[in-house]
Amino acid sequence: MSLKFKFKTKDEIPADHLPLYAERDGVWMLDVEGAVDKSKLDEFRTTNVSLLKERDELKQRFDGIDPDQVRELMEAQQKAEEERLLNPNGTPHPGPLPSAEREKNLNAGREQIEKVIEARLKTIKGDFDKQLTSISSERDDLNARLSAVQIDQAAVAAATKRGLRSTAISDLTSRARGLFKLSSGLPTAFEADGSTVRPGKDGISPMSLEEWVDSLVSDAPHLFEANSGGGAGGNTNANGSGGAGRGIGGKNPFKRESWNLTEQMKLAKADPQLAARLKASA
Repeated sequence: MSLKFKFKTKDEIPADHLPLYAERDGVWMLDVEGAVDKSKLDEFRTTNVSLLKERDELKQRFDGIDPDQVRELMEAQQKAEEERLLNPNGTPHPGPLPSAEREKNLNAGREQIEKVIEARLKTIKGDFDKQLTSISSERDDLNARLSAVQIDQAAVAAATKRGLRSTAISDLTSRARGLFKLSSGLPTAFEADGSTVRPGKDGISPMSLEEWVDSLVSDAPHLFEANSGGGAGGNTNANGSGGAGRGIGGKNPFKRESWNLTEQMKLAKADPQLAARLKASA
């Protein structure tokens, strides 16, 4: 009866053959010096066949080529290239160059190499600058569009609370873009110079969108609904209960031509902020 080289478990080994096996790497193998698993032999044989095939292909490919001769040709080519750099005028030298002339030719060769490198770098830099300009332009355009969208949304949201007419949205956003810019991600009002922040009511903090919208209620009442009420439209009618009017007949009760003390008192009670603005504009 022939002996099996390897068993997966101890239970598979016949009892009378058990002393001949030893456990190695989780399996039971025949404890014989020099024995090799058939799979290892097959792998070794396959590798040898592959190497022999590769050797034969290389031998056929370089048949008739002398490696030493190829090496000599490469060295000769390198020397010729060095001579060309050392002697840019193309005049052959019968023997070794004097040290001073050799140094001169070396410097000339370096200058030629530097010119080639400089020209290549100039081309690369030009292409890079074009790409950078294009990317910067796209970035600025996207930032401008994002800024306009954020300012438009914030302005419309603030004005809607004050009774903004749906037909006045484009007018409102146009006004907002002329005054507000994004600063640290927030709409901020600037003066005409574009760099000085416009202060709000307290004279210190930047003007908010809400404050700006409140001023529009007085300066551009046509942007808002006529009957939006004191809380929405911010206007007061002759009765002081809300509406688009600024006083009696829609006039400013603080102005000389439409002065009305009763209307002033009603307006101050219904909407103190609007009363203060109308008084300041009178």
